[in-house]
Amino acid sequence: MSVAVLVQLASHGGSRVCRRMLQNRVHFIQDKLLRSLHSPSGPRASNSRFDPDSSGRPTTWDSFGIWDNRIDEPILLPSSIRYGKPIPKVSLSKVGCSSHIGQRKENEDRYQVSQMTSDILYFAVFDGHAGAQAADFCHKYMEQHIKELVAKEDNLEVILTNAFLNVDKALARHLHFSADASVLSAGTTATVALLRDGIELVVASVGDSRAMLCRKGKALKLTVDHTPERKDEKERIRKCGGFVTWNSLGQPNVNGRLAMTRSIGDFDLKNTGVIAEPETKRISLHHAHDAFLALTTDGINFIMNSQEICDVINQCNDPKEAALRLSEQAIQYGAEDNSTIIVVPFGAWGKHKSSDVSFSFSRSFVSSGRFA
Repeated sequence: MSVAVLVQLASHGGSRVCRRMLQNRVHFIQDKLLRSLHSPSGPRASNSRFDPDSSGRPTTWDSFGIWDNRIDEPILLPSSIRYGKPIPKVSLSKVGCSSHIGQRKENEDRYQVSQMTSDILYFAVFDGHAGAQAADFCHKYMEQHIKELVAKEDNLEVILTNAFLNVDKALARHLHFSADASVLSAGTTATVALLRDGIELVVASVGDSRAMLCRKGKALKLTVDHTPERKDEKERIRKCGGFVTWNSLGQPNVNGRLAMTRSIGDFDLKNTGVIAEPETKRISLHHAHDAFLALTTDGINFIMNSQEICDVINQCNDPKEAALRLSEQAIQYGAEDNSTIIVVPFGAWGKHKSSDVSFSFSRSFVSSGRFA
């Protein structure tokens, strides 16, 4: 964090104790920089960056809990004052996104990134199946349904749960007027993340698209796939009169058709236990340790595990490069499905940069089932 930002925060924010702590921190950093600048072997200034050890790398230090490295972002003053610690702004211009068709005839994946309200950011990936109708509908209307609920409800987990169910009902009404009966088998995964005040992260998901947080260089899974392999999911399907079968590759399917137990759409399977109610998770970000959020569809998840995804992203200089590299690497490893990823940088971006990536191609070649 720059000295100017600390000065501004100290002069405008918080209680007397908070201001005194910030002012002490400002004086400490100012003294540190002055000593460095006036030393005989002093550093070379590059804008707000310094190179005290002549290594050619920019200075990286934890300033009051914020990692100052390659992503320069202003501090959200209202949120920082409210939570009593500096919280960096997440700019949508820094978010990386990529979607690749893979070996399929059509890309049925959809993704969206937006500033939904003044204090809430919206990130979503949808992986359609049996056509793109359901994914297109969610891409067009999910944010709108969430916005309407935000105006009446404060709990983001409740908001996302209701939004998923409302979108599913709206899609049913929309498809009811279609002359094509095959659209009743169209469906989509949905993984949506809301970031409020730069610190409150809430994720909701149905299907097998995923959300993952990189914390201290390690992958922290925020979602769990909804597949018939899960005991709780399989029991619900059977109680509702559905059944689970395994295909020639050993993959379980609901009623021999669907590889997931929760989705938006798939109305021909709704009476057999396939539901649109998401599982949700809320987490408070620690920008000194949290490097990024990654949302991925199964074109990437099928071929790479969460830590491998985390390591690849940590090799990259910025989130946009990371999104492109990850989708390309998944293809190199044999991914055939559509692959989509969103990479959202946080305060610790670059702090846990990986020097190499450990990936066993032979393991993935055998275990993926695509080449069996």
